[in-house]
Amino acid sequence: MILPIAAYGMPVLKRVAKPVEYNAQLRHFIDDMFETMYHAEGVGLAAPQVNQSIRVFVIDPSPYARWEAIDEQERKMLLNAKKVFINPQVIEQSGNMWSFEEGCLSIPGIYEKVKRPQQITLRYTDIEGIEHIESFDGILARIIQHEYDHIQGILFTDLLPPLKRRLLSKKLEKISKGQVQVNYKMIFPKH
Repeated sequence: MILPIAAYGMPVLKRVAKPVEYNAQLRHFIDDMFETMYHAEGVGLAAPQVNQSIRVFVIDPSPYARWEAIDEQERKMLLNAKKVFINPQVIEQSGNMWSFEEGCLSIPGIYEKVKRPQQITLRYTDIEGIEHIESFDGILARIIQHEYDHIQGILFTDLLPPLKRRLLSKKLEKISKGQVQVNYKMIFPKH
């Protein structure tokens, strides 16, 4: 089932999400998250973005594998990186900080360069209920960090310099009021 995506300004996007218990109901919700993400043409989706304040996110970075700038090793990795992260915890972030343009299904039409570390190591549970400790690098690490931020109540716009945030404030306000055109269902804050 395709779920509506919470727009900028929805309180759920600013809350630290709660741990969740692994069960069959969660598996069904995760299936809905993937269906919603694909319908909206995203590469990641966190539970708060579908109005659920729980520590779950899904990714499928395979669209990035089509970029010509990607080397063959990273291309193969991106094509096989569809994953579910349940109750993830950051163990370490490392490597050089690098900028890359990010967008967000909850903040449609806004794309800005964000600096993030090159690598991240997480402890998480997968869709089968198995716990992992795994390190990720490059674009995959960036997508994971973006989605992890969602379960921490952080949006990519929060990471921008104050002047850039002020310059975007009118666009963000329009999104929160539902004055945005998208090809997927959204829910907006009550004003």
